[in-house]
Amino acid sequence: MRMRVLGLVFALALGASTSVSAADVLIRGAKVYTMTATGTLANADVLVRNGRIAAVGAPLTAPAGATVIEAQGRPLTPGLFGGVSAVGVEEVEQEDGTNDENLVVREPFHEMQLRPEFDPTVAFNPRSTLVPVTRIEGVTWTMLAPGKPDGAAGSFVQGQGAAVTLDGRYDAVLDGSRALFVNLGTDVFSISGGSRAAQFMVLDQAIREACSPGAATEHTLLHPAGREVLKRYLAGGRVAFDVDRAADIRQVLAFSKRNGLKPIIVSGAEAWVVAADLARDNVPVLLDSLLALPSDFDHIGARLDNAALLNKAGVKIAFSQYDRSSHNARKVRQLAGNAVAHGLPFVAALAGLTSNPAEIFGLGATRGRIARGQVADLVLWSGDPLEVTSLADQVWIAGVAIDMHSRQSELRDRYLERLRQNQAR
Repeated sequence: MRMRVLGLVFALALGASTSVSAADVLIRGAKVYTMTATGTLANADVLVRNGRIAAVGAPLTAPAGATVIEAQGRPLTPGLFGGVSAVGVEEVEQEDGTNDENLVVREPFHEMQLRPEFDPTVAFNPRSTLVPVTRIEGVTWTMLAPGKPDGAAGSFVQGQGAAVTLDGRYDAVLDGSRALFVNLGTDVFSISGGSRAAQFMVLDQAIREACSPGAATEHTLLHPAGREVLKRYLAGGRVAFDVDRAADIRQVLAFSKRNGLKPIIVSGAEAWVVAADLARDNVPVLLDSLLALPSDFDHIGARLDNAALLNKAGVKIAFSQYDRSSHNARKVRQLAGNAVAHGLPFVAALAGLTSNPAEIFGLGATRGRIARGQVADLVLWSGDPLEVTSLADQVWIAGVAIDMHSRQSELRDRYLERLRQNQAR
């Protein structure tokens, strides 16, 4: 049985990277969540040509040879953002040889090395079984990032990441989406001097090294490649700070302003406390709206209406799971649904899965909306897209209809059939 299951895994992985040409598609009579100023259109048509949206409205005429999908009033949304994850660079969590998201650095504090040049996107595997598992749930892209430091091994300047499309292509990285990831707070005390003050002290020293490499001492924090990478981010580069405590978030805002960074707050359990500061500085937050209890001293102020309070203050929000669970990246819409249950308007929650993350990571001109010229990443749902009982009936990525099967669905069908056979005996 084990060999048969492995064979199924490899067959599905092969299918994940199969290249299919985009065809003309007319989706007729859908409830279209455009995520634009046009708003939501009832009983509207969407025409897809050459992988992009050619027209939105009603009635539209199908070109000769186009595939026509009768939506019958079902919701149609842009493809969803899978949050910050390791989909494609993590396969089996307990098998080290299948995990490529972490850089292991073990050095004492006085010889600390920061490695901003680390980039796990070069290890992205479009044939990973997690790709179809994730995308058949409506997730068409994710922000591939270095893993969080593990215990005393790693660098709290984790490295770079970039958005990747999940259509199975090898050149999956989306241009213009790159970001540097930095982890702050008690999670990284053991590799950052045991103090928040030490973390910002080390970051200041690293910036001095990047700007004046000739002034570096014998105990440098950065390799030459790291200096080059960090210096690029000092000119308005996108830096994602994984940080939760309100006081730390304020320090990140001040640090970013001093050094010309474009900050993004990731996690932000106490972001609601400093919502006015975030709105003033136009700093977005990627949050997990299921964080409700203080799991440590950085989360004392965690609350279920964090998203609603941030949105009310004018902060751009998006959703991402706190633990970056790649195997559960597909469940990100539950975060949005939970936020709606605690006061966030529905359209704002859907924006947190579509247009907002696209804008946050520099992809707003091509993704995140249903509008003419946008890449045709689309999901046709069986019902309310934020309800856990709704399913993605069909997913398109760049105009290509995705095979709506995965390792999990195939195993489900296999063992359900076996159960039926046993019950019939």
